[in-house]
Amino acid sequence: MNRSQRVVLFGECMLELQGEAFGTLRQTFGGDTLNTAVYLSRLAGPRGLDVQYATGLGEDCLSDGLLSRWHAEGVGTELVRRIPSRVPGMYMIEVDAHGERRFAYWRDTSAAKAYFDGVAPGATPLEAAVDTIAVLYVSGISLAILPAAGRERLFALMAALRARGAVVAFDNNYRPRLWPVVAAARDAFAQAFGLATIAFVTADDHQALLGLHSLDEGVEAARALPTPELVIKRGSAPTLVRNDGRWHDAATVPVARVVDTTAAGDSFAAGYLSRRLLGASAVDAARFGNRVAARVIQHPGALIRREAMTDLIEDASFIA
Repeated sequence: MNRSQRVVLFGECMLELQGEAFGTLRQTFGGDTLNTAVYLSRLAGPRGLDVQYATGLGEDCLSDGLLSRWHAEGVGTELVRRIPSRVPGMYMIEVDAHGERRFAYWRDTSAAKAYFDGVAPGATPLEAAVDTIAVLYVSGISLAILPAAGRERLFALMAALRARGAVVAFDNNYRPRLWPVVAAARDAFAQAFGLATIAFVTADDHQALLGLHSLDEGVEAARALPTPELVIKRGSAPTLVRNDGRWHDAATVPVARVVDTTAAGDSFAAGYLSRRLLGASAVDAARFGNRVAARVIQHPGALIRREAMTDLIEDASFIA
């Protein structure tokens, strides 16, 4: 691909509160596609990829603060839509002794949900930039936060990009509480898998989406998905990668102590795309994605300090 072209990630970034309720809380920010955008900017921005984040924000001071922090990470914001009547969503995260998370959300008036509202088809910054986009990345959460009309416009954009040969990447992040009924989620995910050229599938999310009884059933169902390039993540088990019709295993990285699993999948996707878009094979990209995810889960928070991953940022071993 032309490295000067845009890699665009669409979704929602929220204000994040870390800590114990009624105790000390640390304010930061996060969201699945934004996490991927930041890690992708760190890993591939210095090598020429133009990483842009598309979302809705308000015109308040918190929205201004988010923009300034994204700029500091090298993430472009030209495709952000400012919506005066809206504000960013917010969530609180608590992490137990095993690194597992519990969330509480405040997102009903989130500006990201209204990204396509109130403007004609083709008139949002994302739609208007369609001819400049080389890669579009969306997630199951990107689909879930949108009303039906907005979701259809996102699907139309994905179809237009795929038709002209762009990369369309979909990460299945399934959060049941964001969907009114599971049938709506299944229909939306099926459409997204059919439009994507690369799909990242967390096996237990796919199992939950389909109501299957075991993880093995979730894996087998995922293997049958139509997306040409398919990456199936199975926790500590080797990652399954299908490219050119063949399946490969990509080893994961053992971690002695998991601190926080937040953004494990998001950082994996960034690691994978950073290598894949710069010429690495799919299986080498998956190995690198596993290295990135293993590093991230050894630190607290969705976005770890840049200094904690300097060696990964500077690693050029998989780049063709």
